[in-house]
Amino acid sequence: MGTAAGVLTALGDQDGGAAGTARPRVTHSVRLDALPVSPSPSPASLSPSRSASSSPHPTPGKPTPGPSPKRTPATQEPRTTAADGLYRHPDSQVANWVRAHPGDPRQDVIASRIAGHPAAVWFTDHTPATLTSRVRAVTSAGAAQGRVPVLVPYAIPDRDCGGHSEGGAPDLDAYDAWIDRFAAGLGSGEVIVVLEPDSVAQSGCLSAGERADRFASLARAGRVLKDAGPRTRVYFDAGHSGWHPPAEQAAWLKRAGAASADSSDGIFSNVSHFHATADEVAYGRAVLDALGGPASLGAVIDTSRNGNGAPPDGEWCDPAGRKLGRPPTLTTGMGRIDAYLWVKLPGESDGCRGEPGTFIPSYAYELAR
Repeated sequence: MGTAAGVLTALGDQDGGAAGTARPRVTHSVRLDALPVSPSPSPASLSPSRSASSSPHPTPGKPTPGPSPKRTPATQEPRTTAADGLYRHPDSQVANWVRAHPGDPRQDVIASRIAGHPAAVWFTDHTPATLTSRVRAVTSAGAAQGRVPVLVPYAIPDRDCGGHSEGGAPDLDAYDAWIDRFAAGLGSGEVIVVLEPDSVAQSGCLSAGERADRFASLARAGRVLKDAGPRTRVYFDAGHSGWHPPAEQAAWLKRAGAASADSSDGIFSNVSHFHATADEVAYGRAVLDALGGPASLGAVIDTSRNGNGAPPDGEWCDPAGRKLGRPPTLTTGMGRIDAYLWVKLPGESDGCRGEPGTFIPSYAYELAR
């Protein structure tokens, strides 16, 4: 998995355009290098994101401050995104498509069920020159609305283990400096950081020494982010319920600093995957139990495309028959589950229905209807 580079918006269907190509491991949504360096003046605009796709195929086997992620009881799913406290960034491929296609018969469904929901904003370019201003553009806009943005730093060296989303910073010293610049844009408002998808769960491709160095850098990243943003919550990569056993994943997470309150607020799972929420809740709790650390540690789950659960054949690349999952919310009603988030923006191709990272209207419509 990872976040492949791609176009900012795809206005037409591209289904089948890359069906015969090699399977990529990620997608993306909004180009962060194209974001304004000051907050957008249009808080009512439609939603953003950048997204990543699935993890390696398993063997059968964020006027008044916004709300913090809560673990308070809830009796039903929130009916409007206005109540969930999460920030919707105005720039995304799906929002651009909705604005450009008012007459498309699919527009209402896609606008209301996908573009109307908050989604994560990914930062994948390790070039540091404008990083702080780009992060600040998102966090200050969220703070101005009293809402919580969800940010995904994705620039760890050897990203995606040399797969389709290979790249990132040239080395860990450069990455540490990149994280410092990222943290400088966080500000004093509430922010959720989904720190480096795949960086822990996929670390088996590294040598023991390389893995130890990566984990030390991730632990440092967590500390720097939390020190810089007093209301920043940082979550570490736990893969998903179809990947590593909880005890194995927790052992790696502990070495990466996820059990320390100085670095971490907990873990995330299911980023861009399809595993059912109930499975991820059980898995997240099991990982947290094995991880130890403060009782305050919780889990966040990507529910963007898991409404029908994972395909029985394990397919991860734009599989048919999937549906939207639970709407993003900071109030899950589930113990130790801090939030359901849309880290992956539904309708962006994993690479089989179109070029990796492009928005495919027919795929979005299939997920949403």
